[in-house]
Amino acid sequence: MSVNLKKGQKIDLTKGNTGLKHIMVGLGWDEAKKKGLLGGLFGKKADFDCDASAILCGEDGKLKNIVYYGNLRLPDNSVIHMGDNLTGEGDGDDEQIIVDIEKLDPHITKIVFGVNIFEAAKRKQHFGMIENAYIRLVDIDKNSELCRFDLTEDYTGMEGMLVGEIYKKDREWKFGAIGQAVKNASYYSDLSDMYR
Repeated sequence: MSVNLKKGQKIDLTKGNTGLKHIMVGLGWDEAKKKGLLGGLFGKKADFDCDASAILCGEDGKLKNIVYYGNLRLPDNSVIHMGDNLTGEGDGDDEQIIVDIEKLDPHITKIVFGVNIFEAAKRKQHFGMIENAYIRLVDIDKNSELCRFDLTEDYTGMEGMLVGEIYKKDREWKFGAIGQAVKNASYYSDLSDMYR
């Protein structure tokens, strides 16, 4: 049964669930509906191209690698990005990242999942213009959602988000709901640089 998390909450993923091997991390969002009669009358604005990334960190909390639209998989296939959604249209997950925790390099102890709006400053876009944003984790082998975190705060003026993290503590894998907005994050590297 899936657990709905609030910002700052944590959940054990492997304790009591020893068969967990393959985790699908789904991220979703929708462009907020235009308000008033004039919304959309003056031509279509640029699509919201939100980019999900997985920032892999070592025991020191520092960046060791990153998986994103320009580097879709690690050489050992332990983390695979399923592809870039350029518009965010449609129902369900907009982008998915697969994590094989058994294949992960043992020196990787944390994976932070971030989302940024591509060229947000140039396009004059921010997360206040997005709604229904979430992250969810699914046990692929059991086809069972483990947890979900809906981002419900007002993120006006923010171009990126550190949404959640999978991390290892006391030999168990856990998930933490972060929900930290980042003001200047038009590119995935703006998020990953926070861990350098």
